[in-house]
Amino acid sequence: MSFPKDFYWGGATAANQCEGAWNADGRGMALTDVTTGGSVKEPRMITYIGADGKPGKIRSMGEALPEGAKYAVLDDCYYPNHEGIDFYHRYKEDIALFAEMGFKMFRMSISWSRLYPNGDELEPNQKGIEFYRSVFEECKKYNIEPLVTIHHFDTPLYLEEHYDGWNNRQLIEFYDRFAETCFKEYKGLVKYWLTFNEINNTVMFLEMFGNTASDEMYQRAYQQLHYQFVASAHAVKKAHEIDPNYVVGCMICGITFYPGTCDPEDILLNRHTWEKGIFYCGDVQCKGKYPTYAKRLWDEHDVHLDITDQDLIDLQEGKVDLYTFSYYMSTVVTSHEVKETVSGNFSAGAKNPYLTYSDWGWALDPKGLRYYLEMIYDRYELPLMVVENGLGAYDEVESDGAIHDPYRIDYIREHILDMDKAIEAGVNLIGYTTWGCIDLVSAGTGEMRKRYGFIYVDKDDEGKGSFERSKKDSFYWYKKVIASNGKDLD
Repeated sequence: MSFPKDFYWGGATAANQCEGAWNADGRGMALTDVTTGGSVKEPRMITYIGADGKPGKIRSMGEALPEGAKYAVLDDCYYPNHEGIDFYHRYKEDIALFAEMGFKMFRMSISWSRLYPNGDELEPNQKGIEFYRSVFEECKKYNIEPLVTIHHFDTPLYLEEHYDGWNNRQLIEFYDRFAETCFKEYKGLVKYWLTFNEINNTVMFLEMFGNTASDEMYQRAYQQLHYQFVASAHAVKKAHEIDPNYVVGCMICGITFYPGTCDPEDILLNRHTWEKGIFYCGDVQCKGKYPTYAKRLWDEHDVHLDITDQDLIDLQEGKVDLYTFSYYMSTVVTSHEVKETVSGNFSAGAKNPYLTYSDWGWALDPKGLRYYLEMIYDRYELPLMVVENGLGAYDEVESDGAIHDPYRIDYIREHILDMDKAIEAGVNLIGYTTWGCIDLVSAGTGEMRKRYGFIYVDKDDEGKGSFERSKKDSFYWYKKVIASNGKDLD
């Protein structure tokens, strides 16, 4: 095996999916706090009180809040993110378990509204500051390097309601303050930072709706992205000013796209899908400028962006040091009629007859990860990290308390083998953090039954359970993998 001796093995979580304590110690609300539980068949809903005082719900993706309505927590709805897995009160226990596995890195995020409850305050919430300091100190105690996502799908709800979220240029200023606070407060405790989680999802979400997304929706999406690109660039510059040792990366939702046929239409469609879904964000954040094909993407939907000359300077001066991405699956794109479709991590496409699929319809394709690694490293020549990868599956607890999850071990083993091949081919891959190293609330469905972890959490889809932690077979297997630096995969 060719993993470097200082390779960062570890796991990943997100604040809104694991912390809980949604209204504790001064934390403000985020959109996830008004998002109900769902399932594969039933979408998650966002709840509100209408202008007429009546409660209502809209789909969490693709629907706008009715005019005059206000986001609200309703008494008769279940909100799984409110409690998460109670990491807020159990972080010492959880980090000790990560250390027992031998983690070198723990990826986590900071809840913006825990530091700035509304998002537009001038001074942070000290209880929030102290919580994350305690978490980072606990990591350091075990020589675990934190990898911290500054924004992981959790813009403060107040900013969504009063400023129209990332459609408003002012959010750059608020994000700048939030990021600078993180960089100053946690200097010496954190080295690696990611500016926005799966930033490309802003446009990818629209692709999920096929050809139904309007030009206005694309206008908003591309404008939101531009403001986030500028905010990300500001963060990179500020981080390097505060501590030259800081390493700041982008984070892309990585999906490998294949053409459905050798029809030249499919080949061209596939290239354009890569450009729109993957390269657009990576090019701006890694190269510091918009690519030549950006004009074509904008023209497709009559998009006209608010871009200043200073924005373009900022993008050039705020290029990331590191490219990180999630990878779960590949998908097929074709211009031909599709008989069988599948969907996965915020994407949908034709079914690939050469692959097998998970219970949630996700293609199992480790070679797609190798393809992605080699393609991206060749394009940017920046250090890479795979910061999300894993298998969501139903886990059964045996009568003796054992949890046998050979399917998870098989999935991760195959992806590690292909990461190794990419490293052998010259890719500078420096870290791997599996998603949901401890069971947490699913972002897409709000379920607990869709489990990713090496550590089982006793909580069900209705929020019932003891929240006790227990080790799955994969816990012991991954411990062995880390101890052998990827050599012992049996």
